Amino acid sequence: MFSNRFNRWTVAAIALMGTAIATVPGAVLAQTPDHPSDTAAQFPTRNDLKSLTTSGSYLAARHASVERDAASAAAFYRSALRTDPKNNELLDRAFISSVADGDIDEAVKLAERVLTIDKTNRVARLVVGVHDLKMKKYASAQTNINQSIRGPITDLVATLLSGWAAYGAGDAKGGVATIDKLAGPEWYPLFKDFHAGMILELSGKEKDAGIRFERAYKLDDSMLRVTEAYARWLSRNKDSAAATAVYQAFDKKLARHPLIVEGLRDTKAGKKMPPLADSAQAGAAEALYGIGATLTRRGGEDLALVYLQLSLYLQPTHPLALLSLADLYESVKRPQMAIKVYERVPATSPLKRNAQIQLAIDLDSADRTDEAIKILKGVTSDDSKDLEAIMALGNIERGRKKFGDCGATYSRGIDVLPAGNDKANSVWYYYRGICEERSKEWSKAEADMKKALELQPDQPHVLNYLGYSWIDQGVNLDEGMKMIKRAVEQRPDDGYIVDSLGWAYYRIGNYEEAVKNLERAIDLKPEDPTINDHLGDAYWRVGRTLEAKFQWAHARDLKPEPEELPKIEAKIANGMTDDSNSSAAQADKKKDDGKGG
Repeated sequence: MFSNRFNRWTVAAIALMGTAIATVPGAVLAQTPDHPSDTAAQFPTRNDLKSLTTSGSYLAARHASVERDAASAAAFYRSALRTDPKNNELLDRAFISSVADGDIDEAVKLAERVLTIDKTNRVARLVVGVHDLKMKKYASAQTNINQSIRGPITDLVATLLSGWAAYGAGDAKGGVATIDKLAGPEWYPLFKDFHAGMILELSGKEKDAGIRFERAYKLDDSMLRVTEAYARWLSRNKDSAAATAVYQAFDKKLARHPLIVEGLRDTKAGKKMPPLADSAQAGAAEALYGIGATLTRRGGEDLALVYLQLSLYLQPTHPLALLSLADLYESVKRPQMAIKVYERVPATSPLKRNAQIQLAIDLDSADRTDEAIKILKGVTSDDSKDLEAIMALGNIERGRKKFGDCGATYSRGIDVLPAGNDKANSVWYYYRGICEERSKEWSKAEADMKKALELQPDQPHVLNYLGYSWIDQGVNLDEGMKMIKRAVEQRPDDGYIVDSLGWAYYRIGNYEEAVKNLERAIDLKPEDPTINDHLGDAYWRVGRTLEAKFQWAHARDLKPEPEELPKIEAKIANGMTDDSNSSAAQADKKKDDGKGG
């Protein structure tokens, strides 16, 4: 019998037995691994795997796949495969899971077994080809990569990789010709010129490279890597002023990107900057990263995961590939794995600061808040005007109810806000106002809420917060109600704001309207304990006592804040007296801590 900690995999996986398993050749599951350290207690050990039957391993693997835990899925599939080595489906799934996990060396071994059964498996061909390229087996790399072609995206990737393999074999001219022969969609030329330019650059044909880079730049001057490649070429072959102008043009489109800031600093200092890629492996990694990052932004996480993992196999410290992979993990709700990736960004990279901010956000989501705060305090200590890091720190403190701390943090940001960006600046006063109100400094909070509305009139979350606060205190009732109604008009499907309107009616004694709006809020946010508590109070006031107790019981079961639970339980037992007050009035669900602002 295997360890109890694996019951969650096998028991939950039983439900999958009656479900047909889609077996699309070459399909890639968007699985994302959850390696041990903070999750070491859950990751399967060798002893755990030995004690599983084939069916137990398979079911556990399927469940791990559903949970997007590629590391566990790969381990379980390989365990099942050891006991049933001729099962082709297990082989294919173990291979795909290993690729998704980034364990490319293991994936190569499995891919070779896959290809003895199915010589046309395109993903296996691609993985083996990339491995060959890494090992500088360029002829074999071209053979395998060329057999991985299937559609517009895979055609482009295979052609670019084949071009880089030709360059690695000493045939730069043939590599460029391979790339130039590819015909396809209107977005192909950008990638073709970019990579042909890099190959020409490394082979000493700087003039020809410049023509390609300029052409790519004219096709899309907002593409970061094209901009970098062209500016670097200009710094070596023209002059620093021309390179600086290219960086400055990009900076106007996307201000203060770390790589652009570094480039501007170097070109203004007159430095001749090296090419983006310095080898066939680095060039191939750039191709895999570029397509992978594009697919991630367009919802193609499955294939993007394969390309990004292969890119990092070729160039393990590629900072942009690391950030893209971490972003992919975040998009599929795997912050634990994103943490591992952000930790791999080199300390020397200009992107390390960006990685640290996102790392902190993910650490907080994994309940490692002290680590997150320590990291962000380090970033803001290095740069006291880093508004992104200051905002991230304040948001974490606010989310963890450190209201005194977050008020001070937002104040640091407000002190260095740039002038003229009223909409962006408004949120700082709004968030600081929340912290002040929760710290029982209402006069300061009210002033900040009014300032936020001055900078961004009719912002629904600020209208909601300030309007509700007034009504909750019994002041400015008419104006407060108007504010909340204006907020609801803008966000009619926001359960928290609709709840505010219902609770505002409750507070002024209009219980029928309170019920009407709170029922609507429940429809929008059925699993929120405070809204259920609100509706229970309103039902009680209109004489619907059985329904009231049902709503309170539901609120209790939805895990309300610990300090609210005794109040809810008391109402379930005894109902409400005329002077009893709802726990929800204290819970401030009207604001939801500024969520969505």
